[in-house]
Amino acid sequence: MEYRRLGRTDLKVSAICLGTMTFGQQNTEAEGHEQMDYALDQGVTFFDTAELYSIPPKAETQGSTERIIGSWFKARGNRDKVILASKIVGRSANDWFRDDKGPTRVNRRQIEEAIDKSLKRLQTDYIDLYQIHFPDRPMAWGSNPTRFNQAAFSQADDETPFAEQLDAFAAMIKAGKIRHLGLSNESAWGTMSFLAAAKDGERPRVQSIQNAYNLLNRTFETALAEIAMREQVGLLAYSPLAQGYLSGKYLDGARPAGTRTTLFDRGQRYQTDGAEDAIKAYIALAGAAGLDPVQMAQAFVTSRCFVTSNIIGATSMDHLRTAIGSASVTITPELEAKIDAIHQRRGNPCP
Repeated sequence: MEYRRLGRTDLKVSAICLGTMTFGQQNTEAEGHEQMDYALDQGVTFFDTAELYSIPPKAETQGSTERIIGSWFKARGNRDKVILASKIVGRSANDWFRDDKGPTRVNRRQIEEAIDKSLKRLQTDYIDLYQIHFPDRPMAWGSNPTRFNQAAFSQADDETPFAEQLDAFAAMIKAGKIRHLGLSNESAWGTMSFLAAAKDGERPRVQSIQNAYNLLNRTFETALAEIAMREQVGLLAYSPLAQGYLSGKYLDGARPAGTRTTLFDRGQRYQTDGAEDAIKAYIALAGAAGLDPVQMAQAFVTSRCFVTSNIIGATSMDHLRTAIGSASVTITPELEAKIDAIHQRRGNPCP
């Protein structure tokens, strides 16, 4: 397993990160423990979770993933073996996260409450990387709309300024509850605004950004990749398989039992015009190269110079073994040229 520096910190994280959002709905506690045992044995020392999880988000299962990780830490006594990342939810109307049953915001009071609750569920006294799951401001986060929506970028009266957010996180770092700060589902403007607010060195600097990145959505390359490289705010890539669509299991309308799209009908992002043609092209290329299409797609993400870690997720041990095994797959210059040729023709059908 390769290990890469997290931002400008002294932490080295595994190039493959174990995503855990299925723990608590699609995976039981025992299955989650089995996945974490195997991942750690394979050199995966970086785990990602969130107060929001499991997915899909709902009040009944909120925090279940962190609780499963916490019970694993307690049973194994190995907290020091893992670099742990979690997240605070951003701006939302969901009322089940906070004690006052109000909407969520990234302000000092809610940051303190969210971190304390996560630490309790995780059965630890610190989180290595704490991320803002999505912005405190109105934003079309998580995807790029096919048409510009001005309302999605309007300013809200109660936005928490970037400096105030960083000051609140600084207090949590000083208290030893979190070590470093990261972003998620963030834009180039938002990332640079956080960096500017920390420029004087008095506030914590963001060290990473967790955004979607895969063969069907390479929009990160447009502006954020340069920031990642020049500012050392590396990408923690989520959805490297486009929610499983790049495996081909949903082709021609197939809906296998037990899969996320079948269970939850949340795959619309990868059901856009042109997506299936692109998926078929990448699968054909993998076959011609003698590669598993899942491992080719995963290896492509891991191989990018701006990626710090590739966040994999699995609901079965077979899937997990395949995903972690992608770390041994090499994207040769010849294969990359063929991938880029498909991208040139197909573009980003699922931004």
